[in-house]
Amino acid sequence: MNIEKNYQEDHSAKLTVEVDEKQMGEYKKRAARKIASRGSIPGFRPGKAPYDIVVRTYGEAAITEQAVDLFIDAEYSNILKEADVNPGASGTLENIESMDPPKFIFSVPLAPTVDLGDYHAVRLPYEWHAPEQKDIDAALEELRQMYAATETVERAIEIGDYVLVDVKSEAPELNRTGFATFVRAEERDTEWPYNGFAKELTGLQAGESKIVKHTFPQDWEVEELKGKDVEIEATVKTVRGVTLPDLNDDFAKLTGAGETLDALVEAIKKDVETRSQNEYDDKYFVDLIEKVKEGATIKYHEHTIEHEGEHVLQDLADRLAQQSMDLETYFKVRNTTQAEFVEAEIKPVARKRLERGLLLDEIVRVEKIQIDDESLGLEYNNALNNLVMQGMDLSKLRGGRKGQKELSQAIAMESASRVMTRKALDMLKSIATDNYKPVEEANEEAAETTEEVVVEGKEEAAPANDEPQQTAE
Repeated sequence: MNIEKNYQEDHSAKLTVEVDEKQMGEYKKRAARKIASRGSIPGFRPGKAPYDIVVRTYGEAAITEQAVDLFIDAEYSNILKEADVNPGASGTLENIESMDPPKFIFSVPLAPTVDLGDYHAVRLPYEWHAPEQKDIDAALEELRQMYAATETVERAIEIGDYVLVDVKSEAPELNRTGFATFVRAEERDTEWPYNGFAKELTGLQAGESKIVKHTFPQDWEVEELKGKDVEIEATVKTVRGVTLPDLNDDFAKLTGAGETLDALVEAIKKDVETRSQNEYDDKYFVDLIEKVKEGATIKYHEHTIEHEGEHVLQDLADRLAQQSMDLETYFKVRNTTQAEFVEAEIKPVARKRLERGLLLDEIVRVEKIQIDDESLGLEYNNALNNLVMQGMDLSKLRGGRKGQKELSQAIAMESASRVMTRKALDMLKSIATDNYKPVEEANEEAAETTEEVVVEGKEEAAPANDEPQQTAE
């Protein structure tokens, strides 16, 4: 075969393959035998008719078409190998330029490529600060509210009440039935659907409704609501007054977070700090990846985006299913079609996810990052524990042991992915904060530290030479 390769702007390769006529002749003979074996030619057993008889019976075109299919099935992988092409998806036969001599034109989407550029020059300070005392106090107050005694009251909503409301909107992400919320004096980042929503209901009584308007910011966490102006109809179902428990040791024991109030406060402090740092990390790493991407060159075929978009659309379908809604209904509510929604909403998200994943995969490859058994085991066990806490009985999985094995493998793969992502992000953070150490050097230091600890432990355990040795009497 003679192969001519030309790279295209859409990150594909155009392969012009000229096939030796003798080689193509062999595939025509195989094609004739295959056609004859499936049909009936008078005077011949299936597959035994001579080539020229098959040609006269079925026609040259039918044999050529079958021969081309056989050729592609048998030789396509060899064509890619000889052309030194790394495909990102299945290629297509664009054209049969001629059959004399046989010449085929293939279009092959290429696998994504990433050039990280000078990513070691990227700098981004890590400036997380521990929460203030008022944040810890607010979390403690929220815990008190969780254990508060409530009673239905026949009056208008006041600050400090719990209310049960139905929420309706043209944006299906906001629809809730029997939604419980606490009316706070201060705004809270964790309030749904936005900060200060419940406070706007003050003055309403059970059975009354109010339409509130809100504009979600462009950086809102729910993709479908970013920058959107919405009208929300809230109907109050129940108003309940609240009596908060006293802050003492008995309350600490009731929560199960400590035996004393001091222990409870310490546990809350750690939880608030963890959540605060996680929120900071989420934004920090998004910004850091964007800075790395500015100096990187990422190339991929449109097919790759379409494939990632299928995953994004499936994620949306899963979320909608939890709200008893399907995609078709969702598109009708949004007054759009699936094709329009995919182009306007899905592809931008898919592009961000794809490029982020490609960058991190390349960091893993270049920096030679590997998963250690301890981190993987810890992540795996956490994932299992979360499933159990969500109510899954692993012993009753459909398929018995086979089902358990499949679930275990899926959890292991997902755990490995999370661990690897975390290690890649930590590597980028060490670079951005000017604390970079190659993996080999970091591993050597860790091993030396472990050895020192072991040696020190042995020295502490051994009796000193200048102390008298006690012997058994």
